[in-house]
Amino acid sequence: MPEDTVRPLRRDAERNRQRILQAAAEVFNERGLDVSLDEIARYAGVGVGTVYRRFRTKEELVEALFMDRLDQIAAIADEAFEAPDPWCGLVCFMERMAELMAGNLGLRQMLMFATYGQDLVAVARQRNAPLVHRLVEQAQAAGQLRTDLKQTDIPFIVFILTEAAHLAQAANPGIWRRYLTLILDGMRPERQGVTPLPVAAMLPGEMETSMRQAAPRHR
Repeated sequence: MPEDTVRPLRRDAERNRQRILQAAAEVFNERGLDVSLDEIARYAGVGVGTVYRRFRTKEELVEALFMDRLDQIAAIADEAFEAPDPWCGLVCFMERMAELMAGNLGLRQMLMFATYGQDLVAVARQRNAPLVHRLVEQAQAAGQLRTDLKQTDIPFIVFILTEAAHLAQAANPGIWRRYLTLILDGMRPERQGVTPLPVAAMLPGEMETSMRQAAPRHR
């Protein structure tokens, strides 16, 4: 095949691949990981065969997206580590991670629950643990973070905030910011006064809406 023909074909293949990845990210974001490749193909506006040529299984597609998201998380951690103030860097990392996961159901499932092909949870832990460790260590060395806090506390807190956002999605999706502020005050080694809460407490009706939304659906 002539070279000038091969190059357009390769460009078309890469465009299709990116189109599929973008479609999958959007569908997973809205509906979680229980979406078939056929549905992703329809959303992307390509034939099912095109999807299967790029990704033999949904697991391969999830892994491709997952590794891309890990790169994104690493970039957030690197930027936080370079912040002039270690405490602000750590807080920024936690806030951006909670914001990212609270608005992305697919990412939340990937990082918290998903085990596709290789153990993606283990991959995430191995990739992210050193990045979180240095943020914690830097803030503790500056005397800004209680010394008994461990690096595993940070992702666990982010998961808690993410679940709070998911629980209150219908009534008050930003409520996680209130609890982040409460938690951050508890992470300080010593403090005077309390930080003003950025979000009001949920109203009784909002709490009821959240509980109804989270209740299992009977079929």
